[in-house]
Amino acid sequence: MSAMFRITLPDGSVREVAPGTTPADVAAAIGPGLAKAALAARIDGQVRDLSRPFDGDTALALVTARDEADALELVRHDLAHVMAEAVQHLFPGTQITFGPATDDGFYYDFAPKDRPFTEDDLPAIEAEMRAIIARNEPFVREVWSRQQLIDRWTEQGETFKAEWAAELPEGEELTIYRQGQWLDMCRGPHMVSTGKLDPQAFKLTRVSGAYWRGDQKNAMLSRIYGTGWLNKKQLDQHLFRLEEAAKRDHRKIGQEMDLFHLQSEAQGSVFWHPKGFVLWRQMEAYMRRRLDAADYEEVKTPQLMDARQWEQSGHWGKYRENMFVVPDEIPNTEDEGAVLSGEGDLMALKPMNCPAHVLIFKQGIKSYRDLPIRMAEFGCCHRNEPHGALHGIMRVRQFTQDDAHIFVREDQLVGEVRKFCELLDSVYKDLGFEDYAVKLALRPDKRFGDDAMWDKAEAELREAVKQSTLSDTIKDKFEELPGEGAFYAPKLEFHLTDAIGRTWQVGTIQSDRVLPDRLDASYVGEDGNRHRPVMLHRAILGTFERFIGILIEHHAGRFPLWLSPVQAVVATIVSDADDYARDVVARLKAAGIRVESDLRNEKINYKVREHSLAKVPNLLVVGKREAEEGKVALRRLGSQGQTMLTLDEAIAMLTEQATPPDLLRPVPA
Repeated sequence: MSAMFRITLPDGSVREVAPGTTPADVAAAIGPGLAKAALAARIDGQVRDLSRPFDGDTALALVTARDEADALELVRHDLAHVMAEAVQHLFPGTQITFGPATDDGFYYDFAPKDRPFTEDDLPAIEAEMRAIIARNEPFVREVWSRQQLIDRWTEQGETFKAEWAAELPEGEELTIYRQGQWLDMCRGPHMVSTGKLDPQAFKLTRVSGAYWRGDQKNAMLSRIYGTGWLNKKQLDQHLFRLEEAAKRDHRKIGQEMDLFHLQSEAQGSVFWHPKGFVLWRQMEAYMRRRLDAADYEEVKTPQLMDARQWEQSGHWGKYRENMFVVPDEIPNTEDEGAVLSGEGDLMALKPMNCPAHVLIFKQGIKSYRDLPIRMAEFGCCHRNEPHGALHGIMRVRQFTQDDAHIFVREDQLVGEVRKFCELLDSVYKDLGFEDYAVKLALRPDKRFGDDAMWDKAEAELREAVKQSTLSDTIKDKFEELPGEGAFYAPKLEFHLTDAIGRTWQVGTIQSDRVLPDRLDASYVGEDGNRHRPVMLHRAILGTFERFIGILIEHHAGRFPLWLSPVQAVVATIVSDADDYARDVVARLKAAGIRVESDLRNEKINYKVREHSLAKVPNLLVVGKREAEEGKVALRRLGSQGQTMLTLDEAIAMLTEQATPPDLLRPVPA
């Protein structure tokens, strides 16, 4: 008799099973309810098929719908295979390539025989997918040789798959998954059968072009995207978020409100219009006041720095592909010959501010009494992002960080990180974000420094969050992210949740002992010897461009009054009130309100609609009666009614509501 395998369950109990036993068999032995609910198995931490036999002694956890992340990954992977089968059944001669799961769904790249797919094809594909699900075809895993795969794909006319199979290594275990007669190369895992999918919990969303293997020199393919969920309720919630996100798209609202534009002449850089730059300046002024109050010193550093400086800091070797490199020479102005000789030394536009801040720190001798030094810069940086990765003002090539670096002694580090967390918490609340998560990104595989340094740095960041006055709700969501740290330091990440439930990673603080050492930064300690400071890299907003994009979408353009580019418009009903309207505008401007007038010969309902589209928060309507009585009719954005106020009352109310939140708080004694 063969030796039995010992299977350890999550509760610590152990079951002995014979070779050939599967996780599905164990689930059935525990109970019919679990057997029905089980979707896959986690074997020694790795998700595998329920029907795949155990290899030996192992720890087993059964994956059900309660394990949402794993379950969604399985569902989306299965749906990709089902979609590919449906497409090949409906459109004979179509070749398949690859089809992975994504964060909210799946896609598959196809090489159609006759024409590219269009969105008109999606309903028929969805219907065929539901028919495949209804057949409840088992997903069957098989191990094939490389030659078997090449022969199969060549025989079927699958030239793309044959090319890929020919590049696979000899001797490696290669697997396919079959559902009925249809199959594809796949590592897995998959659920037991297509019938485990909810036929009402997916939707095909769009079609786009994609190059084979991501190379524009290769054939153009048709990519079909879908979204997939565990049940229809989740799908409906996701589709609602997508619809709401489309309404809140910062590019659409930015155009409606005349805030900014982008164009090909400056790829990845923003053209800020007057109203958009008012919003920018309000954000900058607010952040500057908060930093001044927290004892930061503001600096300004060069855009261009010698490549040797970036080599010394370590960025040249690890970040050069994202840097704009500039030759240090005068271009040839003659008609003949090359514009640049190629012999000049190299410089680079700065992609970050930190090395320059170290150079400022190194000017003059620093004592232990001088620390902490909090050095802030609204630094304009450039990063050479691929064109395809650019997205509105959310991902750009030229951006401004609310950047700062805090140079501390070892004994000051935890306290400084704690203070930063509390400052960040206050800023987010002022800007309308009550909900966020704190995550600790831990050491990556490729990193500077030894394990002892990383142990210490990670423990300090944990302790700072623990000591902070962040709410218990925030602390309860604290999470650690293995392998996600920077190559030189662990970091705390701050992930905002917006009005429609999306998360955005914005703020960060990194505890860095590497860069001060590489750039030879030091201070004189109490013992008279030189010591290395620890350098805290920190940002609250991240970048102004991206954070303003998030603000636009979070508030759907209806900013808090203190941030609104135009805080009020005075609109006339009749031309007899024009002079009074001008007086109202003058009084409001004198009180510090950002106000415009609308004296056009248009009906008031037309004016109301137009200013509502532009997200003007307050419309002060004046006619002959208001002029005679010294009043205004106040209409709030989104309200159908209006309130009659004296001009003095309106000014007092708007002035208070337009005051930035940090200026409303009492000054500490």
